[in-house]
Amino acid sequence: MQDRDIALLPHLLRRAGFGATHDELERYAGFGYEATVEELLHPENMPPALEDEDLIRRYHVDQNGLLIVDSCQAYLVYRMVNTRRPLEEKLALFWHSIFATGYTKLNQPKAILNQIEMFRRHGLGRFRDLLIELSRDPAMIFWLDNKDNHKDAVNENFGREILELFSMGVGNYTEDDVRQCSRAFTGWTIRNADHHTVRTAQDSVWPYGRLDWQYEYRPDDHDDGEKTFLGRQGQFDGEDVIDIICEEPATARFISRHLYNFFVADEPQVPAWDTVPPRDPAAIDTLVDSYFESGGEIRAMLRTLFNSDFFKNAQFAKVKSPAEMVVGAARQSGGFAFPEVEDIQLALETGNMGQLLVDPPSVEGWHTGPEWVTTASLVNRVNFAVKQFADETRPGVRSIIERIQASGTGLTPEQLVDNCLEVMGPMDVSQRTREQLVAHASDTNGGGESADRVKELLQLIVATREYQMA
Repeated sequence: MQDRDIALLPHLLRRAGFGATHDELERYAGFGYEATVEELLHPENMPPALEDEDLIRRYHVDQNGLLIVDSCQAYLVYRMVNTRRPLEEKLALFWHSIFATGYTKLNQPKAILNQIEMFRRHGLGRFRDLLIELSRDPAMIFWLDNKDNHKDAVNENFGREILELFSMGVGNYTEDDVRQCSRAFTGWTIRNADHHTVRTAQDSVWPYGRLDWQYEYRPDDHDDGEKTFLGRQGQFDGEDVIDIICEEPATARFISRHLYNFFVADEPQVPAWDTVPPRDPAAIDTLVDSYFESGGEIRAMLRTLFNSDFFKNAQFAKVKSPAEMVVGAARQSGGFAFPEVEDIQLALETGNMGQLLVDPPSVEGWHTGPEWVTTASLVNRVNFAVKQFADETRPGVRSIIERIQASGTGLTPEQLVDNCLEVMGPMDVSQRTREQLVAHASDTNGGGESADRVKELLQLIVATREYQMA
C-alpha cells in the first residue's frame, strides 16, 4: 500500500467512525485504503456491533428498560465507543442530526432509540426508502404532529419539514406544495399497545408505563383526492410524494451538501443554503451525479465521497462535534469496554459541550462547525479530554506509553513530541503548538521516556486547538 494511503487511514476512520486505536490502524493498513472503505460500507458483513449486549442488559438494568433519558443517552454513547461497525454508528448519528427528534416533546426516549436503530438498518440504502421508513416512524409522527393530520383537518407540520429540512430545502417548493404534501400523509398515524389511536399528545408513566407506539395507516382518515404536487397531478399518497421528491435535483443537492458537511468539511448552516453556495461546488456536483447514477443509494454516494480527492485533501477541516470529541477520546484512552456507572457520565459530557443526544434543540437539529465551540464548551472539551489521559492505567493510555517507550531511549524532546503526535493521530499541529510541546518536554523533570513524562505530553496534546479538529 502506498504511504499516502497509510496516512489517510486515520483520516478515514475519524470521519467514517470515531477514530481508531493504533492496533486498529495496523489491521486496516493490511487491507489497504479502498478495501477498508468497502468493509466500512458493508457493516452487515461484520460481527454484531456489540459483543456484550447481554452484559448491558444484566448489569445496567435501567439500560434494559430504557425508560429514562439518561439511560438512553448512556446506551447510545456506549454503542459509539464500543461498536465493531463504526460507519453504521456514525451514520446513525448523521441521520439523528438531520431528522432531529427530541425527548423534550416526546417524553419517550426509547421511541427515539428505536428511530436511531431504524437509521442503522436503512441508513446506507436508498434515500427514498429511508424517507418512507421515517414517515412511518412513531417518534417522528409524534414529533411533527402527523398523528393530528386528518383528511378533514390537515396539519402541515410534517409536510413542511419533509420538504424544508429533510429533503429539498427552502426555495425549491411552494406553500401549496406543502399543503398537498400534507394531504398525502393524512391517515399515517400511530397507535399504542392496546390499539387505541393516538390523536393527542397524551402519555403517562403511571400506572402501566409508557405507551408502546406503533405505526398505523387509517384509510378512512386518508385524503385520496386529486393533488397537484411539484407540478405533477394525481391521487398521491405519502409514498407517491416521496417518489416525486427523490427525483428532484434539489433533493440530490440537499443530501449531497449534508454528506459533505458531516463527512468532509464544515459548511454554513442549513438555513443559509438557499443563498450561500457550497464550499466546494464541484464536490457537490460529483455527489449529485452519484445520487442519480445509483438511484439515490447512500452507500454509493459515500463510496464516491470517501474515495474522492476532495475528501482525502480535507484532513482536519472539521470541528469535532461533542459526540465525536467524547467518543473519540474515550476510544483512544480505553477503559469503557464493560458497562460501568461511568458510562452515564460520558453521555452527560456531550450535553455539557452542547450536544444533548436524543434531545436535539429543534427540528433543525444542532448547528455544527465553529458553532460547536464557545468559551464554556471549550473549557469542558479540554477538561474532559485531559481527564481521559490522566490515568496511565487506562488500557489505551498504557498502550500509547508503551509504544513510545518501545520506540527507543534517549529521545530528544523534539523526537519525543513527534512520536507522541504520531501515536495520537497522526496529528498535524502548527509550528507554534509544536514549539510549545517541545518546550514542555525539555523542561519536564525526570529523564528519558518516563510514563509521567509521556502522560503529561499526551494531556497537553489533547488540550491543543488541533485536537478539536477531525
